Amino acid sequence: MTQNTEPELSYFGLQAYMGTTKHMGGLETTKRLIDLCHIDANTRILDVGCGAGATASYLITTHGCTVVGVDIRESMVNLSRERARKEGVEDSAEFKIADARDLPFEADSFDVVLCESVATFVVEKLQVANELARVTRPGGYVGLNEEIWIKPPPAELSKAARQLWEIKPELPTAGEWQQILESVGLQDILVEAYQFDSRRESSQLKRYRLEDMWRMIHRTGSLYFRNRAFREYMKNRQRLPKKVFEYLGYAVLVGQK
Repeated sequence: MTQNTEPELSYFGLQAYMGTTKHMGGLETTKRLIDLCHIDANTRILDVGCGAGATASYLITTHGCTVVGVDIRESMVNLSRERARKEGVEDSAEFKIADARDLPFEADSFDVVLCESVATFVVEKLQVANELARVTRPGGYVGLNEEIWIKPPPAELSKAARQLWEIKPELPTAGEWQQILESVGLQDILVEAYQFDSRRESSQLKRYRLEDMWRMIHRTGSLYFRNRAFREYMKNRQRLPKKVFEYLGYAVLVGQK
């Protein structure tokens, strides 16, 4: 797939341009989510917000399952299809454009529904949770990996962190995420809260091949030198708010329908 236009200068716009998908906790946290959802070769999975398709291809390669991935961005769907083709798993994968708030599937369609770093950015979290639960079969699992406030942050830190990652709604705590899942009828909800850990974050790199890494480096460097607006955009995001990771973390949440 070729990119002929300048990217949208936004958190997700640049991820789509670079061909990357960022989940807090890296691949290690995705693996934990997979274990808790009891995924095996017979599992039919919906990956909501599939991004560049790294998780979908990983699931098929390592577990032999089938995956349907959806993303609101056409560019991400195209990247997912390209990745599945290059990794030889396209026969077990399907990708389409869809909104997490209105999934185009019948009720009870999937054994497991995964959603990583997607609902965080959506104002209508209850609507998203209801859709995830709706398309999960009875006895199946809904698994999320989403950002949380580990403890209430100072107002200025909250504002700065949300601006940095372009998060419009307020971030829930782990307990508030759990209440959302309970309210849509999920049961036996397990919640694991994590603080930022550089070792776990570095496992993000294991999602990608050398070809992926080269594309990210090349596109980032090229864009930096030719696009002044991108340089300004990155300059304003170089500094994290002080002590942000004392307050900001993420949670793995799994509930059964």
